[in-house]
Amino acid sequence: MEPFPERFVERMQAWLGPEAAIFLRALAGPYRTGLRVNTLKIRPEAFQACSPFPLSPVPWCPEGFVIEDPEARPGLHPYHAAGLYYLQDPSAMAAAVLLDPQPGEWVLDLAAAPGGKTTHIAARMRNTGVLVANEIQPRRASILALNVERLGVTHAILTNEPPPRLADRWEGLFDRVLVDAPCSGEGMFARDPEAIRAWSVERVRRSAALQKAILSEAARMVRPGGWLLYATCTFAPEENEGVVDAFLKAHPDFELVDPPRHPAFDRGRPEWIEGGDPRLARAVRLWPHRGPGHGHFYALLRRAGEERPHRPGSEDDLPGRARRALEAFWGEIMARPLPEGGLILREDQIYWTPMAPALWRGLRVLRPGWWLGRLRKDRFEPDHALAMALRPEEVLQVLDLPLEDPRVAAYLQGHPLEGPWAEGWVLIALEGFPLGWARAERGRLKNLYPRHLRSIGWWEVETGSGSRGHP
Repeated sequence: MEPFPERFVERMQAWLGPEAAIFLRALAGPYRTGLRVNTLKIRPEAFQACSPFPLSPVPWCPEGFVIEDPEARPGLHPYHAAGLYYLQDPSAMAAAVLLDPQPGEWVLDLAAAPGGKTTHIAARMRNTGVLVANEIQPRRASILALNVERLGVTHAILTNEPPPRLADRWEGLFDRVLVDAPCSGEGMFARDPEAIRAWSVERVRRSAALQKAILSEAARMVRPGGWLLYATCTFAPEENEGVVDAFLKAHPDFELVDPPRHPAFDRGRPEWIEGGDPRLARAVRLWPHRGPGHGHFYALLRRAGEERPHRPGSEDDLPGRARRALEAFWGEIMARPLPEGGLILREDQIYWTPMAPALWRGLRVLRPGWWLGRLRKDRFEPDHALAMALRPEEVLQVLDLPLEDPRVAAYLQGHPLEGPWAEGWVLIALEGFPLGWARAERGRLKNLYPRHLRSIGWWEVETGSGSRGHP
């Protein structure tokens, strides 16, 4: 591992005193992988019972765990492909816990990629209400879309806009807003050498200036009585207490809330900035030497008042040809009702959207909701996103495979599977959890697992004994 910048070490020693030595050792690693169970698909206790990895709980997150085997490769396991979990730093799991989104609410994740906090929020909302996940960088937004899809999120709208443009359209619209702000990334030093090389005091100052601007725009989108959570993965007080202090001075209609505290939640440090408001002690600091995870900073703010904005419901806007094709597929393949109140056609793509299109038209929307499939001439072809949010009992033809079945590896590698099957679409599942689509043709199953997802898996990972098995 690269040595920490000398100035960074000096700053942390000045602030932490004798505690700095143990902090720096913990920050240097070794890194412990966090795993958050996707409760849209499986309960935490049920996953513990079938987990291929030894787990210990994350104390502040009931669905969060730490993988105790440093040699484990959880990102290569079929359970990962099935969306049963998301690999997430334990400190980052505190975001959705503190924001506390409720089913049916309208929530905005303003800087959402790669999707850990977005998918955690979606699970806490139980796939209801409206969740907008925004990411300004197009490449990172594509990763966000893949994770939202894999975890079976249906009520999320993915946007690619700068915060001021969203704030101009969505003033006071959301019950809760998360700002996971771009930062100097000091908490990432253990696993990102580039963060160490890029660090400087000047970068800390530039980050703080950007964070102040983003937080102010985010505040415009919080309804009266709504909640705003500011988060960073850095320790610099300029980017943490300093940003929140400036925000409170400029926004007297917001109050810094003292959230329920776990013993590992340290207080904010107003004494680390000049003239710091004593209320900054209500913020939360997570440290790598006091609990699992790299470390995070959180400040939970609430806007004064209590006013519910007008939110028009989403209505179907599907042309007749597209509706007929979708209904024909649904009647032939599906054993659940067709979604209503939000079916739309976008070019050749059919979506179910949770938000009235009038609210997002004109914005750069990557996905306006749950991508059901495409219209091919007069025929509907289902998308992978549809499969990943279904349950096997909702589809008429299902091939449900146990983990040890060699056809699991064959499917995830893109190979055809043998039949016999009745002609038509088949959902491939792993122990009751969807993996994707296949199509029965002439007695064989044509593999429709997306090509960009076909990669090395657990079946190709060498274990220490030289045999092939679970990572």
